[in-house]
Amino acid sequence: MGYLRNDLASSLLDPASVVSDAEPDVPAWLFQDQDGGGGDAATDGGTDWTLSNCCGTDEIIFLSLTAGYLVIIYFLWNTVVMKPMKLIAVFVHEMGHATACWMTCGSVKGIEVYGNEGGVTKYVGGWRWFIIPAGYVGGSFWGAFFVVLSGNRWASLAAACIFCLAMCVSMFFSPNKTMVCLNLGFIVLTVGFILVDLLALTPFLQFLTLFYGVFIGSFSMYDIYDDLITRTVEGSDAHACHKLIPCCLPRCVGVQFALVALAFQALGLYLALVWMTST
Repeated sequence: MGYLRNDLASSLLDPASVVSDAEPDVPAWLFQDQDGGGGDAATDGGTDWTLSNCCGTDEIIFLSLTAGYLVIIYFLWNTVVMKPMKLIAVFVHEMGHATACWMTCGSVKGIEVYGNEGGVTKYVGGWRWFIIPAGYVGGSFWGAFFVVLSGNRWASLAAACIFCLAMCVSMFFSPNKTMVCLNLGFIVLTVGFILVDLLALTPFLQFLTLFYGVFIGSFSMYDIYDDLITRTVEGSDAHACHKLIPCCLPRCVGVQFALVALAFQALGLYLALVWMTST
């Protein structure tokens, strides 16, 4: 609420004398409309499940970045630039197995990631029916998770902290040298983005969080297609599922994994848009 000095005439002539409580002109966060979205759902504080307010500037930026990341990943897929990202996607795959093991009261003995883009999770106990699919399905889930949380500054910070925590926790389970170097490198990278976002430039971290989500989801889809559908690899997760359910052939398992992974990616995009159009 503004106020005027006692000298009304001089106050009106001197704009500097008027004190306003209006919010300062600060840049909006990424994917967040300055006008609150302008839709009925946003105005009423409800959730825009039908995406009736889509697509505004923020949603177009989000979708454009997602498409741009996919194009970059496609053209750089077989280059050394993408090698670290492929290995971190393998790490997420193995952490999916480890998390499922812990959730079913099993014990994880070791988590390893290899330079040939392979990995292994050594565990005892737990429910194998849940642990085996958790690699590919878990990778798809976490890809969608990062995509959803990339649309908000603090949500992307939470996602980045969870990612760093997972990498730190995995270091206590007999990691090999490749995984140690990989995790330390990505911890430094992610923490660096967090500090820049908090201290210097906003938005910044959200671009990285979205890229993590798009790449991990894409890698999971490609890995399922390459390892489980186009061929049958002895020792793969699909082959292990086939041993549990002999009537379900490995390629059939791969198709089921692919459908679940595709559903997670679609759900991630949808929920991200719902979040943005509802705020």
